[in-house]
Amino acid sequence: VRLVESGADPVQYGGSQRLLCVVFGNHYPANYLAWFRQAPGQEREGVACINSATGVTTYTDPVKGRFTISRDNSKNMVELQMNSLKPEDTAMYYCAGGWISCGFILTDFHFWGQGTQVTVSS
Repeated sequence: VRLVESGADPVQYGGSQRLLCVVFGNHYPANYLAWFRQAPGQEREGVACINSATGVTTYTDPVKGRFTISRDNSKNMVELQMNSLKPEDTAMYYCAGGWISCGFILTDFHFWGQGTQVTVSS
């Protein structure tokens, strides 16, 4: 199973960005698909998560109302639409898959992409 992220281009403050994560493998790898991010010198933190079966979503406070996660099970793809971007959203964004919950606990997610850099200029 391999997760591959794409879609990050430089963007200005207040702009929008859409990230895509495609899952390659013999089966859909997880009940829960999430996006995490990590800025230089900081710990990796959760951003958004979706239950791939029910579509129920969870967001962390810094992105609520600005980011939207969605999935297309037929295409083995999960998307993160990011609006009203701020410089503090600058980070490497990772797609992850897990079987346990959308609690944004790193060890609950067993499949990770290589990351895609999001840079928001002021």
